[in-house]
Amino acid sequence: MPMLDRQDDVFVLDLGDGENRFHPDWIVSVNSALDEVEKAEGPRALVTAATGKFYSSGLDLDWLFAHADQQQDYVAGVQELFARMLSLPVITVAALQGHTFAAGAMFSLAHDFRVMRADRGFWCLPEADINIPFTPGMSALIQSRLTPQTAHEAMTTARRYGGGDALAAALVDHAVAEDAVRATAVELARAQVGKAGPTLGTIKSRMYEPVLTTLRNRDDPLG
Repeated sequence: MPMLDRQDDVFVLDLGDGENRFHPDWIVSVNSALDEVEKAEGPRALVTAATGKFYSSGLDLDWLFAHADQQQDYVAGVQELFARMLSLPVITVAALQGHTFAAGAMFSLAHDFRVMRADRGFWCLPEADINIPFTPGMSALIQSRLTPQTAHEAMTTARRYGGGDALAAALVDHAVAEDAVRATAVELARAQVGKAGPTLGTIKSRMYEPVLTTLRNRDDPLG
């Protein structure tokens, strides 16, 4: 399960050492960590990271198929997590040490910056291959954070981007050696701890207002 640590002014949220799928309990744990980051005072920033082969594989499809009657509430909860990260009043950096797929990739896009391992691991939106369409909120998030060309390719071809290709496509901001991923993310975050506060939250909320509105449409999150 996710664990929150603090290194001086930088909070580091380790998402786990498995596939880090969005099980409802996992979502609750991440939100609890974000509560702690938000209520803290003074300079601060947030890094999310993971341990092992995966950063996150996205939705917990096994749980979802077993609880089909809860699909709408589940998707709404996932999208609220995206919206919360996108508008969080601190600088956020995703340290992508492993595979980052589907909703995990979308979660990474909700961060301000991304650092990816250069030599192994893929960033991918596989929805076109697994026959699961993007919700309106997911589409809005992806298209707000990527160039039109990259969003089109990533969403329609399910391309798997390695670190170098992800950097070239501006999916990530840095591609570094495996042992430097988390340290680079923390360094980036530490340089921006002074930005934390209501002003940053307002800037983000206004910048992404249409996206946040779509993500938070609980009446019809599936479109």
